Amino acid sequence: MKLCMFHPIGHPMERGWVGRVDGDRVVQLAAQTLQSFFTGGGSAREHAEYALGEVVLLAPVLHPPSVRMFDEQSSFAFANPAAIVGPGAKVPRDDRSQRLVVALRIAVVMGAGAEIGGFTLLAEWRDPTREPPKDRDFALGLGPVVVTPDEFADDSGFDWAAAAALAAAGTHLYPGDLLAGPVREERDVRVGDSVPLEVDGIGILEQRVAG
Repeated sequence: MKLCMFHPIGHPMERGWVGRVDGDRVVQLAAQTLQSFFTGGGSAREHAEYALGEVVLLAPVLHPPSVRMFDEQSSFAFANPAAIVGPGAKVPRDDRSQRLVVALRIAVVMGAGAEIGGFTLLAEWRDPTREPPKDRDFALGLGPVVVTPDEFADDSGFDWAAAAALAAAGTHLYPGDLLAGPVREERDVRVGDSVPLEVDGIGILEQRVAG
């Protein structure tokens, strides 16, 4: 199942509605957020139906409880949950910055009971003109959809179950927590560029560097 957060074109909403993408349609589901959808057992009553071309897809999780970035199987670093930006977003930049770097990762959205709810794309933006750690503290692209584990199998060899177990050790994982796997590709991006990042089975996350 492909899940999303969306709003109809012409009726903007910051958080949007939960939807199920079915081909060229989006079916609205009776849940406030994807976190509540997973907490409710992964099912919800269906509401209105929209053509995919008549909606705007949003970040699947706008305010994740936490974000962990894995560059290796056995270790991770925390990232900024307040930096989430969704599909089609303009990535902010400092006026001095004429070039940014974007790294594509696959991320899991945690569901209820420390189970993996689904897979999405995460774009980690970095500004080479800023000193670490502020060089990568301003934008984390997320989307366009969350694909449940029964419909997506990551072939990278990364052990997501082990990553979730490491993240949960001595603490708790909550629905909406994000675990991002190792970088799959990295690109230099100029001011004004539009960048489509794609993984088969999930889709294309496209964002633009602000001019």
